[in-house]
Amino acid sequence: MSHDPTVNAGDIARLAGVGRAAVSNWRRRHDDFPQPIGGTANQPLFSLRQVESWLRRYGKSYQVSLADRVWQRLKAAGDLRLGHLVAQAGTLLTSGESELEPELAGLVTELAERHDPLTAYEFLCERYLEAHSRQLSVTRDDVAELMLRLVRADGATVLDPACGVGTLLLPPSAVPERAEAVPGDPAPADGDPPAGRGGPARVLGQELSETSAAITAARLRLRGIQADIVAGDSMRLDGFPEVKADAVVCDPPFNERAWGYEELTGDPRWEHGLPPRGEPELAWVQHCLTHVRPGGLVAVLMPPAAASRKAGRRIRANLLRAGALRAVVALPGSDLWLLRRPRAGERPPSEVLILDATADLSPVEPAWLAYLDDRSDQTVRIIDLLADEVDMTPARHQRRDDVGRAFAQARDRFLAAAAVPPDLKVLDQPLDQPSTTLGDLIKEGLVSMSQAPPKMAADGGDVAVLTADDVLTGGAPSGLTGMQPGLIVIRPGDVVASYSGVRVIADGGAVLGPHLTLYRVDARRLDPDFLAGFLRAAGGRVTTGSSRFDVRRTRVPRLSLKEQKAYGEAFRQLAVLEDALRETSTLGRTLIRLGLDGLADGHLHPQS
Repeated sequence: MSHDPTVNAGDIARLAGVGRAAVSNWRRRHDDFPQPIGGTANQPLFSLRQVESWLRRYGKSYQVSLADRVWQRLKAAGDLRLGHLVAQAGTLLTSGESELEPELAGLVTELAERHDPLTAYEFLCERYLEAHSRQLSVTRDDVAELMLRLVRADGATVLDPACGVGTLLLPPSAVPERAEAVPGDPAPADGDPPAGRGGPARVLGQELSETSAAITAARLRLRGIQADIVAGDSMRLDGFPEVKADAVVCDPPFNERAWGYEELTGDPRWEHGLPPRGEPELAWVQHCLTHVRPGGLVAVLMPPAAASRKAGRRIRANLLRAGALRAVVALPGSDLWLLRRPRAGERPPSEVLILDATADLSPVEPAWLAYLDDRSDQTVRIIDLLADEVDMTPARHQRRDDVGRAFAQARDRFLAAAAVPPDLKVLDQPLDQPSTTLGDLIKEGLVSMSQAPPKMAADGGDVAVLTADDVLTGGAPSGLTGMQPGLIVIRPGDVVASYSGVRVIADGGAVLGPHLTLYRVDARRLDPDFLAGFLRAAGGRVTTGSSRFDVRRTRVPRLSLKEQKAYGEAFRQLAVLEDALRETSTLGRTLIRLGLDGLADGHLHPQS
């Protein structure tokens, strides 16, 4: 591990109590300001010791707390080892043993002694989640708290078979106040750990990533919660095959095609039907139902499309007929399915709760309690759903008096998502510009070209991987792999090309996935958006695996950096437009459906 922790411009601003603009001014006006020792041209990294020395020399007040020093020491190991070290810090605080080097272990112990182990560790976890926000999928705090309340988790045995870093298993009020107080190291008033309200009596969790599983275990043990957290693939290697919990909560990975369809065709968990290959979320729903006792409740987050996709129609119908699926609630970005495992001989309900809470979560709990007490006015008859397409999309079934408001909100979102194409000048004759090739740019040192290890897999492990699908859709890294030689860590400003797309990366930290090519530019002489635009213009030929086209022959104009940036901005606007079209296509379908419903039932009227 490096013994020289690094900080970025934002870290310096926070430590010195100034804005980022002030740090930029210091770099511009003072020739002796420390030079970057890493990072990129857009996001340079500086030596913390050199920055401290410079601040002292110029009499500028600053405060590097013990918490910040611990965090910077962890970060100095690099993105690929950061999660492992955070996990080891948790092991140290819960068992007294870890693989941390003695100096770092001493700093972590000192931080825990100065505050308390739980507060110290939550600070490190929060910083870790911020640093890897694009790679780690973390359930929103308000949604996690709501799910635990809905399944009545207090005093119960609760299982999360895809627990991530433990968000759904933490007693909501037991989480310290987001660790804002920790960086300045104020001493606690009484030295006691933060107190939380009652939570689960026993917690069980399984997580594919060993690193995340270890972090979850530490977070729970530091709260004094009896926890059994195992690492492994819940679909293929169930860590709790005989367990029947009081409640199950789950935020499973969405759209994971490699979930085990071939191996698990005859699995006894598919009580309500074999999940289609492209519907892994329906496998998670049935896995969760398998692990709850009769009468126990399940809360699962689902992609909105799972409520209506044709492939899942039969399983949705079977869940309704059995009385297992009790509610579908639309939340921001996902749906919440609430299920109950029927007791033997129990008569299934005749209605299901369907609710749209995308704008406000507060009505969800009262509506659920009213449904359980048979006094809800927001239900849909199951027989009507079975007679149709078993489409449980909440927006389709919302109360008729909400159609007008929903239409107005959908229209506003549609207009807000729209993007404007770049304003391009039309020339009578094409420009005759001097040009070069990508191959020549590589020879001149303006571009380096890299690829992932040839036999790399992206379907398991604890290292985030940018996949070809992520490049095409602009999504966050969705793959996972294990540590191995030759991994390419992506940095902000890198250009990544797949068979069908080219992207300029905004956030680094993940590693390059299979079938991708990374182009790293010298930002002092070459604009990454400029290069990406010309690579993209070459279309589907931009792959090193093509036998008919050599990507190194891609023609690139020789322009000044200022002219490149003008081209790059136009190319960037086109990429934004493409993303906006993808988003507005989805929003447009919703808007059309609401408009048709509203005009047909009289809640909307044409403008005079």
